[in-house]
Amino acid sequence: MEDKKISEKESLALIAHMIQETQERYSKYAAYPLLIWGYTTVLVTLSVWALFLCTHSSQIHYLWIALPLIAFPLTLFCTRNEKKVGVRNYVDRVIGYIWKVIGTAGGALSVLAFFVREVQILFLIALLMSIAAALAGMVSKFRFLAICGVAGIALSLVFPFISGRVEQLPLFAFNFVLIMIIPGHILHRQLKRS
Repeated sequence: MEDKKISEKESLALIAHMIQETQERYSKYAAYPLLIWGYTTVLVTLSVWALFLCTHSSQIHYLWIALPLIAFPLTLFCTRNEKKVGVRNYVDRVIGYIWKVIGTAGGALSVLAFFVREVQILFLIALLMSIAAALAGMVSKFRFLAICGVAGIALSLVFPFISGRVEQLPLFAFNFVLIMIIPGHILHRQLKRS
């Protein structure tokens, strides 16, 4: 096979094409995980909050286990056709790695929080997921996702100033509306337009 040298202009055009392709693919399939994990997190968070306020039982916190049990299979089901779209480029893989690495860290911290009460889990998860949203938005050049992620980072810095996990729950839910649900709907709307 013959190596063909491309000019600087052709190289920039190729990079721009790859980014555009990633944005189109990302808007189609990133909307589903953002919406699924966003809505599931908000629903579980508000359920834990309401049930704890009614019962004052710490057993309510086992309801958090429903989050991955609901969101993970739904995400797999809704993105099952993603691999049929075509070749994943470098930007696609980077975005996938961002969510996998930060999601795995968040999952590990969540398990740790069940055993070590001192772990400020809501603060850490809000911060990690906001960082992931900001990075994914920056890499894919979806400014709104990047802006919402940065706003989520700023919002998560409020958690240490709110005493008690139960009091932090409404802010935690709002953070996921900001970093996942709103950008997810915007990405989904972009898909319908294109």
